Amino acid sequence: MSGTNAASGAAPCRFAHYFVICGIDTETGLEPDELAALYQWLEADRQGRDPDTAAAGENFEQSPLKRTFKSKVLAHYPENVEWNPFDQDAVNMLCMPKGLSFRTQADSREPQFHSFLITREDGSRTYGFVHTFYEEVTSPQICSAMQTLYQMHQAENPSSATPSSSSSSSMDSLASSLDEADSPSSSSCRSAACGGYDASRDTLYVSKALCLITPMPFMHGCRRFLSQMHRAVTAASPPPLPLESYVHNILYEVPLPPPGRSLKFHGVYEPIVCQRPGPGELPLADFPLGQTFTLLGVENLVQLFNCTLLEMQILLYSQDYQRLMTVAEGITTLLFPFQWQHVYVPILPASLLHFLDAPVPYLMGLQSKEGTDRSKLELPQEANLCFVDIDNHCIELPEDFPQFPNKPEFIQELSEVLLHYGISPVGGAPPTSVPTSSTTTTPGSVSTRHPGLKSQQALRELEDDGRNGNLGGEQLAVLELLQGNATLERLQALAKRTGVRVEALRGVGGEGEAQGGRTAVEEEELRNAKLNVQLREVFASRFTTMFADYEAFVIQSAPDLESWLTNREQMHNFDKASFLSDQPEPYLPFLSHFIETQMFATFIDNKIMSQWEEKEPLLRVFDGRIDKARLYNVRAPSLRSSNYQRCTILKESAQAIEQRLMKIDHTAIHPHLLDMKIGQGKYEQGFFPKLQSDVLSVGPTNNKWSNRTATAQRRKDRHRQQTEHLTLDNDLKEKYMQEARSLGKNLRQPKLSDLSPAVIAQTNWKFVEGLLKECRMKTKRMLVEKMGREAVELGHGEANITGLEENTLIASLCDLLERIWSHGLQVKQGKSALWSHLLHYQAREEKLEQQQAESPVSNGPERRKSESSIGMPSLRASVIQDMRHIQSMGEIKTDVGRARAWIRLSLEKKLLSQHLKQLLSRQALTKKLYKRYAFLRCEEEKEQFLFHLLSLNTVDYFCFTSVFTTIMIPYRAVIIPIKKLSNAMTTSNPWVCVSGELGDSGVRQITKNVLEMTFDSAFRPHTHIVAMFKCQNLGKLTTVQLGHDNSGLLAKWLVDCVMVRNEITGHTYKFPCGRWLGKGVDDGSLERVLIGELALPNADEDSGRGCRTPDMQHSPGQTRRVSITSMGGRGYKPTSAQIQEAIGEAVNSICKHFHKPEKERGSLTILLCGEVGLVGALEQFFHNGFKSARLFQKTVFVWDFVEKAVAYMESADQMGDMQETAEPLGLTCVSLCHYVSAINSSPRNIGKDGKFQLLVCLGARDRLLIQWLPLLVECPVIQRMYEESALLRDRTTVNALIAVLQTLHDFPITLEASLVKGIDL
Repeated sequence: MSGTNAASGAAPCRFAHYFVICGIDTETGLEPDELAALYQWLEADRQGRDPDTAAAGENFEQSPLKRTFKSKVLAHYPENVEWNPFDQDAVNMLCMPKGLSFRTQADSREPQFHSFLITREDGSRTYGFVHTFYEEVTSPQICSAMQTLYQMHQAENPSSATPSSSSSSSMDSLASSLDEADSPSSSSCRSAACGGYDASRDTLYVSKALCLITPMPFMHGCRRFLSQMHRAVTAASPPPLPLESYVHNILYEVPLPPPGRSLKFHGVYEPIVCQRPGPGELPLADFPLGQTFTLLGVENLVQLFNCTLLEMQILLYSQDYQRLMTVAEGITTLLFPFQWQHVYVPILPASLLHFLDAPVPYLMGLQSKEGTDRSKLELPQEANLCFVDIDNHCIELPEDFPQFPNKPEFIQELSEVLLHYGISPVGGAPPTSVPTSSTTTTPGSVSTRHPGLKSQQALRELEDDGRNGNLGGEQLAVLELLQGNATLERLQALAKRTGVRVEALRGVGGEGEAQGGRTAVEEEELRNAKLNVQLREVFASRFTTMFADYEAFVIQSAPDLESWLTNREQMHNFDKASFLSDQPEPYLPFLSHFIETQMFATFIDNKIMSQWEEKEPLLRVFDGRIDKARLYNVRAPSLRSSNYQRCTILKESAQAIEQRLMKIDHTAIHPHLLDMKIGQGKYEQGFFPKLQSDVLSVGPTNNKWSNRTATAQRRKDRHRQQTEHLTLDNDLKEKYMQEARSLGKNLRQPKLSDLSPAVIAQTNWKFVEGLLKECRMKTKRMLVEKMGREAVELGHGEANITGLEENTLIASLCDLLERIWSHGLQVKQGKSALWSHLLHYQAREEKLEQQQAESPVSNGPERRKSESSIGMPSLRASVIQDMRHIQSMGEIKTDVGRARAWIRLSLEKKLLSQHLKQLLSRQALTKKLYKRYAFLRCEEEKEQFLFHLLSLNTVDYFCFTSVFTTIMIPYRAVIIPIKKLSNAMTTSNPWVCVSGELGDSGVRQITKNVLEMTFDSAFRPHTHIVAMFKCQNLGKLTTVQLGHDNSGLLAKWLVDCVMVRNEITGHTYKFPCGRWLGKGVDDGSLERVLIGELALPNADEDSGRGCRTPDMQHSPGQTRRVSITSMGGRGYKPTSAQIQEAIGEAVNSICKHFHKPEKERGSLTILLCGEVGLVGALEQFFHNGFKSARLFQKTVFVWDFVEKAVAYMESADQMGDMQETAEPLGLTCVSLCHYVSAINSSPRNIGKDGKFQLLVCLGARDRLLIQWLPLLVECPVIQRMYEESALLRDRTTVNALIAVLQTLHDFPITLEASLVKGIDL
């Protein structure tokens, strides 16, 4: 096997893939940074200036020492690794994100460390670790070029000759704010001494970077290796071996530690230890989480974690590249078992700033320039942005998102872990490492840092804890005795295994040596590793608790992988509704959002695919944990409770790491002399030598582990070929998976190598396609869910959506519209791009209206719409009008909130597509606001998008009414009299009270005879009474109380119906009446409670809005209940079978009502008193066989029978007849008499039918109906008033009725205030 093959064959198992050196190429000299020029070009384009003039020519305004120049990859070893091809442009850009920078001897030249990662198309990652230092420039050409540039700069800007900071912004930005604080002298020296560069006087230094590229993030190991390499160059004496030996060793002779093992390898001066978690542990994460918590504080970090889970756009902002990387990697490792699925660029190079325009979720890190203010940072979209200012320890959150479950307890548990390691949970303080040298922490000094957090107790624990080196004198003496003893380490290991506490012995070594022979650096690393794993375990245990039963809801529907992949989009993989119904109530707002995310969808995809192929590693660990939890805790009912369950394995997880680091499993081959040419790469202090590439391009051929991995690789290849024959071709599978996992996935990281405008255009095109696809998916999901629910209302199938879920879907639609509107914006104004566009539109339209008003020329006759219903002038569909409604709502304080409210209102009015079409029809405005590539300027996609939104008009949403419950809404009520007996006019004073699910309007007096005249289609005049009033949102309307005071000559009033309209949403409700109001007519009622339902808009008004689903409350085609005694009902006689069926249906509807989730139930009043309600059905039962009114010469009502029966019972009671009856029967009799007299003595003027309705409702509420029925049947009055064949006199039928009504006892029936007003029981 040849050497190169050995190198590449072993690559998957090698610790490092490449060693890279970046810096200045003395051959080509000083070149301005092309990427900086591209950045200027893009900035100019974004601000609408001519980009070509902006980027042309040199930038002489800036001192050349502050300018960036082009860096190059000077060398990389080996040339290529087939597993991980070398991407020169990307590595160069990320090693030196701002290009080369220059310093003079007067500037601070501290070396810096940062890391980066490159995400490949398939989602796999490669990590880079970079050590940047300054090297003296020896090339006279470069020194003279710099001198010339400086003179030109002075000639252009004579004022700048005054001393100013000569540091280069790019390397300063690498220095964290902490480093600057450490060296106050350097800045004063800079400003005083030398603002410029003079070749005769100054020494010029230039940045150079050493980089290791590795397959796994062993950050600590790489950092120590690179800093030792740099030390070898700057030390006074040469290193023990040539540098090639160390580079060759780490590239070819150091393997990756096997899972669950630790590995020791050798740097230039000291050994380096790294360890890798075992198969059942959390995956490797070497970035210090403690630092992330210190920078942000627990509260902020949990909020940031929540935003990441909900897939918002996340922008990290810091001067320090390493901080960006630490926070980004920290947050993504905490997501276990989920993985971030969208754009992930922890360090966004300046040339890629246009990527902030991406209309998809992203997690990006942006380097802040020194001294720039956050307010000056212009971001394309902020409606859904979580902005994390790391250096100032603060975050800006998007509006209105659900909180993480059990947040206070969660924060408390994390705080305790941090305090245990001496870190303040408040954040913002620089990390105070727990002392590993001979200092001790005094309780006072720390307790001031975390007030209010059980700090005293925590500190006592800290003092007891051996790790902190807080040792008493006696133990210290023992320690000194054992210091340097070879058996100490073995003794401790033994004590550890046997459980004896010799913790305190691991106290304090000298300055360099710490506990157990480890150096202070190693001790710090161990502490970081333990803190990391314990913090991650707390996060992981939250998901293990929340998703303990997730497998039960995964839908396995496909027979094989191929059919599953091809039908992936059409399939439901997870039963969301059942899952949510099984969760504790407080978790629902968060979970309903989270299960809609891409990361959750991918997690479920991986679960389904694991039945055909090997389990994805994170999933394997997670499932293992759930199985283990089940073993210990046989699914107890407590799992549904929202009680917080603390993590129970913190100790074991830390012990596993400590044991691995105490007992090294593997040691790599030591660096050794190579077969090199003598005399090359001679040591010269302060300069990194040119390495001999021939010895570094190939690895050894006799390596045990490289052979082992090569055979393992061959075995893997054979296995792969077999499985490929069995299943899909892998490329095809990858293609399917890419398509199946929706948006942004193929854009996990922008291409760093080619940044031509063509590539940028192609990226934008991918975004446009992605947005359209997302719109299609979202509208389809909203329709399927909503129609499914309405089908249930009509009696088909099962419900599978909750109000919460509907709210989640609408919120995600608002988010999508915001992202579409912020794609390709020319200039950003305000946080909401959609609202900003609407305001521009409003300003233009109002200006046009003004001009038209001033010019006398009319626009031609306006087409007059026919009235939508008698007395209701139709509402004009107007974008501006809806905006004004939203602008007048004082409750909404922000532009983002206004945009969301406007979307909800338009959706409820079924005008969303129409409004947006209207908005985009002003093409001049769209062109002014948006760039050529923006989604809103892609004509075909825009049309499809509006069409998808139009499909939402087929269903009813109340997403505005149900969310903005406290706003004031104008209502219009129209009372329409019956024409044929036209008593349209009444001399009495009418009043109305409208009630809805959220309250009532109170009694509104109607000004007498506010008559309005309208004409129907045959131009016959109609008069009706109109009342306009404003009150707090009533929600969906349920009842209207209508009455008058019976004054004047024309006090009788025949009303056909009442119509009430919400003037903001346009929802119109019809309340049928068809009865008289007046004394001595009909049932003598002066007020009636009318039950209403949503009226269908007429065809003319609804054109352009699409069709609508059948009405929700009842099955189509059922006729309206007509009161038996009302005018139209006299001839109508239902059969006894029809009556019994109607009662069964009414009771059935009430049972169904209570089986729905509480927020889904709608109005119970309609089911009791509505057209096919319980009251109407019982009224028909009581009317069957009722003796005709002719005998008595006046109409008799069922209430008359009830009153007579009660009068009989009362008189019988007085005469003592009732004494013999059983006790319960006597009580029932008393209750019936009591209820009837309470209804009769009510101050309200409700008629006899109204009183019967009230008796039935109260009887149903108080579970007395079935006790009253036998009393009425037994009463002798029945023989006088009912024929022999009446249902009420048939014992079997009455017993069947009692059995049916008995089922209502299981439910807590509550009555609307409008029904029982004035009844005193």
